[in-house]
Amino acid sequence: MTRARSEAGFTLIELLVALAIFSLAVLALLNLAGENTRAGARLQDRILAEVVLDNRAVETIASVSPPALGKTGGQEVVAGRPWLWTKQVSRTADPDILRVDIAVAPPRSRQPAAMATVFRTAR
Repeated sequence: MTRARSEAGFTLIELLVALAIFSLAVLALLNLAGENTRAGARLQDRILAEVVLDNRAVETIASVSPPALGKTGGQEVVAGRPWLWTKQVSRTADPDILRVDIAVAPPRSRQPAAMATVFRTAR
């Protein structure tokens, strides 16, 4: 008993096309997984930098004496990693209020990972 041509199964060309489509889908998923890993690392950097930023902002606002005018900086270790911070204190149009710009960056980066501006009394 012979089978009809339509019941013979897949041809080699059909299998190769299916394999090519499957390969493209796998490559797309691998690329997506890699991008998710990179995004997670960037998010972790930003969160840690914002912890340092919050520490500096709270210290500035909660301090009894006002910060000195000008630029200062330092290093703080969070989660076992060093972070560089800079704080620029300047006057505002109101002599009773100071503007404090804070930026935090990883040690080998020129780009800040987090930035904020806070205002506090000058007295």
